[in-house]
Amino acid sequence: MPTPPQQPSRARVVWRTCLASALRTALACTIVGIVTLYGPPSFQRQVALPAFSYVTVILIVTDATLGDTLHACWLALYASVQSLGPAMLSLWLIGPAKLTNGTTALAVALGGLVVVLPESTHLIAKRIALGQIVLVYVIGFINGEQTEPIMHPVHVAASTAVGVLACVLALLLPYPRLACCEANKNCKLLAENSSERLKLFVKALCAEDKAAASASISQAKLLTAAAAKLLQTIKRFQGSIKWEKLPFKFLRPYYMNSGEKLQDIEVALRGMEIALESNASFPGRLMLDGELKEGLLRLEDHISLTIKQAKSFLPGDSLTVPESNTEDIMKFLQTLQTIPPTHQDLPSYFFLFCMKLLHSKSLPKPTSKSLVNGGSSKENRFSFKEVWNSCHLKSKRVMPALKFSLSLGFAVLFGLIYSKPNGYWSGLPVAISFAAAREATFKVANVKAQGTVLGTVYGVIGCFLFERFLPIRFMSLLPWFLFASFLRQSKMYGQAGGISAVIGAILILGRKNFGAPSEFAIARIIETFIGLSCSLVVELLFQPTRASTLAKIELSKSLEILHECIGSVSLQVSEENDLVENQKRLKTHENQLGKFIGEAEAEPNFWFLPFHSACYGKLLGSLSKMVDLLLFGAHAIGFLEQESQKLETSWKENVNKLEGDLKNFKESIGSLIKYLGKISLVKSIRVLDKELEKNNISQDIEMGKSPSPNVFRVSGSDDEDDVYKGLSSFLRHSNEVVDVINGIEGEEEIKSQMVLSLSALGYCMKGLIGETRRIEEGIRELVQWENPSSHVNLHEISCKIHALYS
Repeated sequence: MPTPPQQPSRARVVWRTCLASALRTALACTIVGIVTLYGPPSFQRQVALPAFSYVTVILIVTDATLGDTLHACWLALYASVQSLGPAMLSLWLIGPAKLTNGTTALAVALGGLVVVLPESTHLIAKRIALGQIVLVYVIGFINGEQTEPIMHPVHVAASTAVGVLACVLALLLPYPRLACCEANKNCKLLAENSSERLKLFVKALCAEDKAAASASISQAKLLTAAAAKLLQTIKRFQGSIKWEKLPFKFLRPYYMNSGEKLQDIEVALRGMEIALESNASFPGRLMLDGELKEGLLRLEDHISLTIKQAKSFLPGDSLTVPESNTEDIMKFLQTLQTIPPTHQDLPSYFFLFCMKLLHSKSLPKPTSKSLVNGGSSKENRFSFKEVWNSCHLKSKRVMPALKFSLSLGFAVLFGLIYSKPNGYWSGLPVAISFAAAREATFKVANVKAQGTVLGTVYGVIGCFLFERFLPIRFMSLLPWFLFASFLRQSKMYGQAGGISAVIGAILILGRKNFGAPSEFAIARIIETFIGLSCSLVVELLFQPTRASTLAKIELSKSLEILHECIGSVSLQVSEENDLVENQKRLKTHENQLGKFIGEAEAEPNFWFLPFHSACYGKLLGSLSKMVDLLLFGAHAIGFLEQESQKLETSWKENVNKLEGDLKNFKESIGSLIKYLGKISLVKSIRVLDKELEKNNISQDIEMGKSPSPNVFRVSGSDDEDDVYKGLSSFLRHSNEVVDVINGIEGEEEIKSQMVLSLSALGYCMKGLIGETRRIEEGIRELVQWENPSSHVNLHEISCKIHALYS
């Protein structure tokens, strides 16, 4: 393992990243400042809104690559056509002199509604368009008859264009920051990370005692957290790469989507980690076999070499490992000819299965010419069909769009009522902070307000110290940009707070002739508070559902999908695809549940019951692990199907026994998950009892139709071992299936592959049973939390639900 001096310090990496981002931002703002403050008077008259040029810079250049800025050029053009075209026509027909507070707010609200309704429009385009709408109508109303209906929108467009072009130059100078290079660099870091984790996992499996294994697993977990961030960064760059293709055609070999391949490797490593965490003793019985242990170490070296030689997973990275060595390296697994007789040995077999899976995923596959050349034209060329499709509306978009347009309209209305000359500062923060998805409203509003105050105060202090030295005022922005970069990466402020802090400072230090800085600062803070307050009030009035309630509903939906996943586990070929599709749906719901939990943790409790974040965190962890186990189960079934094609009738004759065991497994676990999903929606046991009394339903009469009390069982009870009887039967029948494989070509290899796949499937069944019991305990704890004065018996609650809704 590399020593600490060889590893880049996290602090050094963070400093380098934040400094690079701050320098690019400062360069873009400097370009805007030079052309708006020192440019020819005729040019300055065209760029009449330098403040929006700065806002455009902050919206685009933050952590951007050259591809992002080139993409932003198109987005800004699209946003300008979408917003300024109708605004220009409206001003020409109505006349700016006829606008009032109400009509201006109405025009802004309607324009905002048109912009945010299409779902496929890029978020940056929406924010730019919304900001332009606010400026066109509000400033047009403020200036009244002096506003030119045609030239005023042109000035807004020119100010936007200056900001966009400044971003492009800032990402080109002094050298371009290319998304493909950033992705390639992160791919290499992730490859090294994966290779190091693989060594630690194998070292843990071969460890002589539990302490040594735990130390290796702990080290690997730290690398896993870093790998997740690297993978997320690589995926972010994939969308930017194609926009760099046209100006940099010589970089075409880099245009290959490596996200899926990297994700496959991460999945296999995640399986190894799960296996080690569930291993009861070290070394396992399997590792006492010297030949097997030696083969495992050779396979580990081979996979590490493969990953290192294909660091970026790109067409230019070829392997030097001989094919014969690649085939021979897996022969040690042929010593596995029998299914483990006890559950305790399953983790070791599952670890080897994941090693086999990793070996198959790490090998580079032949790359077609079309991929090297950048893929299909549909993937890499822009089509106006995308714009047309983005205009299609969905019913689920109407309410969020209406809610946002009302927020924007009221912000402008009350901002103008408070101060007509500064009225647009209440609507602009709402416009440029539009979010495509639901967010923690109170937390985001809080960090935006704090960021605005921090940046504004810094700007006022800077103006006080360097009032007569405009260049020095600009230079004072660099340390603030650096500080704001750290704010953006912090949990306390995040992107919203960091961007608000940057905008607050640049609007004061980057302009002149806007009045006294202190007066402007107070006016802008108040206007920002008005805008954020309008957003909060509209959010509460039109969507009063708390995130904690949404988390409860999403938990029930996730358990419902989990029930379908368990039901689709089968050795039949037709069922495999159903399992994969259901697993993907469950993964989507798991991610959504995680978002709601994060939002619920940040929202204030007020007079409501506090959110039980610890319990929900445990439930989410169990659900996430079950998602992984279902995916590995699907892989195991896929390998079984491949090997079964090499057999004659023996597989079809014996697979029925295994299907019977799987059926019993699905009935027991699936029934429990089904009832847990219904129980999770119960808020009050007393209300449930009152509903039974109101409907004159006798619970005792319905007992015969209620779920069996054996479905609900406390982990650790005397009859806990009964849960695993079906698993023992599955392992016993699996051994019978393997034993009948005789007298065929490649018998040992087929047997070993069947042993690994059946053992992996058995391990996944065991893991699903264990996590289901943990979810049962979590649901019991959650119901008890919400009903502290009641005795919680899940069986009784399920009977009441069955009696009431059957």
